[in-house]
Amino acid sequence: QLQLVESGGGLVQPGGSLRLSCAASGFTLDYYAIGWFRQAPGKEREGVSCISSSGSSRNYADSVKGRFTISRENFGNTVYLQMNNLKPEDTAVYYCAALRRYWVVGGPVPEYDYWGQGTQVIVSS
Repeated sequence: QLQLVESGGGLVQPGGSLRLSCAASGFTLDYYAIGWFRQAPGKEREGVSCISSSGSSRNYADSVKGRFTISRENFGNTVYLQMNNLKPEDTAVYYCAALRRYWVVGGPVPEYDYWGQGTQVIVSS
């Protein structure tokens, strides 16, 4: 079955860290840029970060810059989102997507071939 699967979400206190994973099943991520998105209850989906297929380019939403780091392990067919110094406003369902081209967060989202089911992140004391 061809799919993206996110994992690593959970409940964390403010200031804590989580590492989200986005793993591909049945296909290779090597040729895709990977975007991370999130959607909080009652809010629109927003872009968080994107990494190019080679891993040489990456960018972040201003709200997470300096706290989140995106990386990829092509041999492992996985992309990660390391989230540090988490804040309550980071609470959301986080999704990853296999994008057909590199995307700068804030611009129009490019076409994608796969979209994950999401993993819940709750930042609360």
